[in-house]
Amino acid sequence: MVEAGEPAWRGKQLAEALYRQRVTGLDEITTLPKPLRARLGAEGWRVGGPKIVQVFQSKDGTERYLVQGDDGQTVEAVWMPEGDGGESGDGSDGEAAEETPQTRLRATICVSSQVGCAVNCQFCLTAKLGLQRNLTAGEIAGQVLAVFERHGVQVGRDRVNLVFMGMGEPFLNYDSFMAAVRLLVTEVGLSPQRMTVSTSGIVPGIERFAQEPNEFRPKLAISLNAPNDKVRTELMPINSKWPIEAVVDAVRQVKLRPRERITFEYVLLGGVTDQPAHAREVARLVRRTGLPAKVNLIAWNPGPGIAYSTPKFDAVEAFRATLVGSGIPAYLRRPRGLDIFAACGQLKRTVEG
Repeated sequence: MVEAGEPAWRGKQLAEALYRQRVTGLDEITTLPKPLRARLGAEGWRVGGPKIVQVFQSKDGTERYLVQGDDGQTVEAVWMPEGDGGESGDGSDGEAAEETPQTRLRATICVSSQVGCAVNCQFCLTAKLGLQRNLTAGEIAGQVLAVFERHGVQVGRDRVNLVFMGMGEPFLNYDSFMAAVRLLVTEVGLSPQRMTVSTSGIVPGIERFAQEPNEFRPKLAISLNAPNDKVRTELMPINSKWPIEAVVDAVRQVKLRPRERITFEYVLLGGVTDQPAHAREVARLVRRTGLPAKVNLIAWNPGPGIAYSTPKFDAVEAFRATLVGSGIPAYLRRPRGLDIFAACGQLKRTVEG
């Protein structure tokens, strides 16, 4: 607005229209004078966000969306009514204390940060796409607004968590990811304690993240997925660059809020990472970090062309029980939207389902 010769407070009016009123056209911004709207339109400016172009609905109520960006490429976002249990025990304001009689919706939205992904985790369908490009801050925040619009979410009343765990590695698109967080906090009015970002262990990104002020810092989840460096390097090639101890050293720099915990995400692969010895090793590893931490267990969700198997229920329960018995808080994330390729590790812009 300043560059257009207008007072700076016009920018606040524009932000209010975009992020609170969620306008889709310049003519809807009635707080701007009509001549200014006409001039902006004549100069080629347009307003609006990414659009949901395809919806897939699961029998469990989960919805997966193909969300279209400026260049026509799509990324995926997922709506999980009642969440998947991922935020349990993380010590944030995501616990039941925030419930009120007026709370109408309770859900989790999974958000993407890149088109595709470059990290190449061997058990993840998104890796099959490779990295197409980074998303802009507006495209990342816009996914949230598009889903809010679809479900009529009312900020301040409805209890919605955001997890940056969709397509892409957020810390390989760090500037845009954090700019999106700031937009969501400042312009939309969301709490960063309602947000969790997951990283495969990009150490420079974690070190930058540790310097973020608490008023803009989401909670942190580390995709561990293996009991030791040998297995983790086979599953996640990024580990050869930043092994587990380097990742943990970086995480120790994060100044946690009172009662906040670091989450270690652990995908259980049948016969590969789900054995009792693995559970004992993970328990020792987490204790050795000295961090206030918990473990989220995810039974691997199958995908075409990936030669792993889902662990047996008894193995999953035994793994969790071993962690809990060792004093490590452990939770099993419920798979959501398996029938529409919406579950963790399944996001590949699949158009069937």
